[in-house]
Parts: sequence; structure tokens; C-alpha cells
Amino acid sequence: MRIVVAGGTGLIGSALVEALREADHEAVPASPSTGVDTLTGEGVAEALAGADVVVDVTNRMEFEPAAILEFFTASTRTLLAAERAAGVRHHVVLSIVGTDLLPDSGYLAAKAAQEELVRGSGVPFSIVRATQFFEFLGMIAQGSAVGDRIVLPTADLQPVAARDVSAALADVATAPPRGGVLDLAGPERAPFARFVRPALAALGDGRPVDEDPATGYFGATLERDALVPRGEARIGATDFATWLSAQAARV
Repeated sequence: MRIVVAGGTGLIGSALVEALREADHEAVPASPSTGVDTLTGEGVAEALAGADVVVDVTNRMEFEPAAILEFFTASTRTLLAAERAAGVRHHVVLSIVGTDLLPDSGYLAAKAAQEELVRGSGVPFSIVRATQFFEFLGMIAQGSAVGDRIVLPTADLQPVAARDVSAALADVATAPPRGGVLDLAGPERAPFARFVRPALAALGDGRPVDEDPATGYFGATLERDALVPRGEARIGATDFATWLSAQAARV
């Protein structure tokens, strides 16, 4: 099976390409570094020629609402138009648990718009919504900094290892289109601080970590279960303690 991975040189995409190749699929990483730009359209038609599946894991760490909306919608439109022209039979997109519940977050609102484009495209699709990655806990802390301390929401997280996200995407990409959503989360659910505090300690960051129920999350006010699956979900194999031990060993 020929599977093109848009964003295939990043954290999730590179591991996904590796997993697909190990399963004897022809996995093609598509990103600006490989000559494929989903914003300008450069190289997209050539990369998708003969593709059976496209997996979209493109991302940009941009939180200005208009800018991130433009990124996700323009990139997605480019991919979907090229897929229709190439006869691609399955579009898989990586999204976020809670995307449809937090319209006040510019980033999540942009992901919701991306999902809607996929649903209305006419290309058979699957949407994989993952919870926050263990690997992004440090970034979450930085976004929650108030002076010399970290102030976190009291809502729950159920973070997942990036490698488990790539594994789930590989399974979905090589199965028939779901025509709907698969939620993916890690094995443990607890408030933000349960994960962020030890992750910072492992990085040698000694800033105090406080909790405040009024604290928002990238522009959104959180209910306790806004960022965790509310129904059936696939659970990643890697628990937080195992991941944390591996990170500490690298420091």
C-alpha cells in the first residue's frame, strides 16, 4: 500500500513512516524538507500520485486564532483537492480530544474547522483524536507560566506517548475508512499537575507548580473532563512512569 504522510518528518510523522515501512508498506514522508508544501501546493500532486492513503499530521505551533485557522484550512484544502484528483481512497487526519467542545481556543477551533473540511470532502476518511502527548508537557508548562511559577488548571488530562499515537495512526491508515472518529488516550487520568510537575522535575525545572480552577488552557476555560475521552477510546500502551523514566535517563 502506498501511504503518503503529510508532516512525515516531524515527531509523529517520522515514527509513523518508520512503522509503516516495517509493515512492508510504501510510506512517503511529505513535508517542505522533502519538497512538498501543502500551503503553496508545491510537490503535492507529485507526492500523491498513485497513493492509496494520505495521513495528515501537519502542525504548526501557532496560537494566534486567525493564523492557525488559515494554516489548517489552507493545508487541508490543498491535500483534499489533490487526493480527489489522484483517486486517493482514504484520508486520515490527526486531531485532538476536546476539539468539538472548546470553541474559545483558537487552536482547537482551527482543528474543528479542519475536521469539517475532511467530513465534507467526499474522500473516505478517518479522524483520530489524541489527548495531549507526554512530549508536550513541558510546552504546556511554558504556556501556563505566571512570573516565576506555573499555574495549571485543575481539569484532568489523560496524556499519551507520541509513539503510541504513531502506532494507532498506522493501524487506522491500513484499515478501511472509519467515516468517523477514534479517540486515543494514555492509560492514566489525573489533574494537570500530576503529570506536569514530575515532567518539569525530570527536565531540571524547579519552578513551583500551583493549581487554580479559574486558569484557562490556551484561551479556553476547562470543565474537568473537557480534554479526556467521554466514551470509548483506544488506550496507549505506554504508561507515564515508564515514559518519565526513559526521559530521566536521557538527561
